[in-house]
Order: sequence, then C-alpha cells, then structure tokens
Amino acid sequence: MEITTKMDNVTDMTSLSPTGGINEPKYLDHTTYKNLQTLRVRYAEIHGYISVLVCLFGIIANIANIVVLNKKHMRTSTNVILMWLAVADLCTMTEYVPFALRFYIFKDPDLEFPDNKSYSWMCYLLFHADFSLTMHSMSIWLTIMLAIFRFLYVFLPTKGSIYCSIKHAKIIIITVYVLAVLVCIPNYISNYWSKSVRNISNENVTVYTFSQRKDEDKDFETVFAINYWVQSILIKLVPCFLLTVLTILLITALHKAHKRHVHLKSQGMRKDDVEKHHEHFRTTAMLLAVVILFLITELPQGILTLLMIFMDTLHAELYNPLGDILDIVALLNNAINFVLYCSMSQQFRDTFVATFCGCFKRNTNPNASVWAKRHLITANGTSTKTTNLQENGQMV
Repeated sequence: MEITTKMDNVTDMTSLSPTGGINEPKYLDHTTYKNLQTLRVRYAEIHGYISVLVCLFGIIANIANIVVLNKKHMRTSTNVILMWLAVADLCTMTEYVPFALRFYIFKDPDLEFPDNKSYSWMCYLLFHADFSLTMHSMSIWLTIMLAIFRFLYVFLPTKGSIYCSIKHAKIIIITVYVLAVLVCIPNYISNYWSKSVRNISNENVTVYTFSQRKDEDKDFETVFAINYWVQSILIKLVPCFLLTVLTILLITALHKAHKRHVHLKSQGMRKDDVEKHHEHFRTTAMLLAVVILFLITELPQGILTLLMIFMDTLHAELYNPLGDILDIVALLNNAINFVLYCSMSQQFRDTFVATFCGCFKRNTNPNASVWAKRHLITANGTSTKTTNLQENGQMV
C-alpha cells in the first residue's frame, strides 16, 4: 500500500474527512458502516503518536540494516537487494514522521483532514503523497525480486548463482528504482491542491485543500484514469499475485529441503553436509518470512482493489475508513525486518555485534575469534566451507 492510504489518488476526496463519508452505504449495512466510521475517528486520535514511535524504531533499525549489509564480507546478491530494500523503507519512515506530526499530533482543530492553512505544508502534503507511493512501489518490487532470486537459487542450484549474481542484482535494483519513478508520473500529475476563503471563528482564512487536477480541468481525466489503472494493476494486483505464487513456491522448497535434511541425517552424511542443508533451509525460511509479511500487508488491499473495480463506492465505504490502520500495518512491516534478520541469521547477528558492540565483545572475551568464522553456504547453496567473515558470504 502506498502510505498514506488516505492520500491515495483514487480516493474521492470528499470522503477524506474523519467525520466525512457517504450518506447511505451501498455494499455494507448501515450499522457496520457506522462502526467503521467510529473506529476511524477514534483511531485517528492516537495514530500520530503510534506511527511516530514505530517510525523512530524503524529508522534506527533500517540504518543498522544498511550498515551491516553494506559490510564487505556481507556483499551477496541477496544482501544487496535487502540493503536497498532497507533504504526504501528508511526513506518512507523518515518522511512519514513530519507528516504524522503536522497532520495528526499538531493538526488544526478547526479544519478537517487534509485541509491546511499553510501553503508550505500543503506543498509538503503533495510531496508526501507522491514520495510515499514511489517508495512503496520500490519496496514491493524489490521484495518480489528477492523472492525470485531465492526461487532461482533453490530450483536451479547449478545456474542460480550465475543468474543471480551481484552484478545482475545491481542492474535490477537500478531498474526498479527508475521504473518506480516513471510509473508514478501520472500520480505526480494528478495530485494538486485548491484554495478557498472560509470564515473560521469569525475570521476569513485562506484554506488549501488536497485535490486532483481532473477536478479543475477535464483534460486531466485521461491522466487520472491511467493513474488509476497503473496503481491498481502494477502496484497492487500484479504484486499481490506474484507474492502469492512465490510464497507457495518457497514453502514447497522449504518442505523439500526439510525432507532432504532428515534423509541426510538418517544416511549418516558428514556433519558439514548436514549443516550446509540446515543453513540453506534457514536462509530460505528467513527470506520467506520477509515475503510473507509483505504479502500479509498487501493482499487485503489487493483484494479490495480488485473489488473496487466492480463496486464503485466500496472505496469510500470500506477502504477509506481503514486507511490509518492499513498505514500503521505497512509501517510495522517496514520496521520489522531488522528483528527477522537478528532472530534468523547468525552471520547478521555476529556482524551487528562486531560493528555496534565491539567494546562489549572485546571486554567479555578479548581472545575470542569464533564469531568471525561460520560455515557459510555458497551463493548457489550447493557447497560448504569454513569462511572468515572478511570474505564474501551469504547471510544465513
């Protein structure tokens, strides 16, 4: 989802007010619709505080991810993609903080969201709507590329390392970043603002309102329509479909790897070979967890997007009231990868400790060098060797 959901350019801006909506729901019963509106208003009161806390944690966590994954011995195709995924998440959360502070915590009590008395803040709101969508597009397609790379490693063990080299990973990352900007150009054009003079507290005040250019100029209706279908297909429906398929394939691969691991142990294979398969399994499991978390965030919106194509008022009835909740779920997803890496990757933990806790490591065991050596699987997951962490390895 593009943060913020409320600023989704396919939204009917008349329904963006925390107290706004439609007079009579078409697809929901009146009680359910009323409860959703109540939930929307009540959660909006605390959303700013929660989102700022999540973003602050996510900013620190993603900086740690970037520093660790950028270490020389950590440079593999998988880790390069993970690092630039962390960059996109870091940008998203850093930009979200001033938005949450201004439009939620320190919002103008006399105006409804997203109206504003300040021209500069309205310009920032436009930037937020465009920037968040662009970063989200980058994140979701990098996640898809990550799953594809792992799929190739698992199902094409002899050629996976060739197809998924660091060079190819860098080319894909650059392509994703450039295409994300190009795909979002219709969104940049569509988003606009309008101003009006209102009487607030017996004083005439200029108020700026977020809107679409099609509301001001009918010539922009075509651009708006293109933007709607681009967002629906390339940013929601297709990614959800690909993430679902890739998740199923990776789960299948994990199941086969587990059976192979049990078989090897029963046949009395060498300890190094058994450990190789165990680490290969653990790496795939970690990357699968990253993909599944993204899918949990995206799939409900993908389904809603598909339904909204055929149900014209569903956006205002259901999607819009849940906007802030979908936002916080997306923010949590952007912040959680650090926890996954630490819990599932020994090499990541070792490198993190060596980078940020060097003094503690030296004080507790100055002669220890075990942390610097691990059994690492090669890029294609087919051979095992004891490798010093100064060499190129795969995060496992």
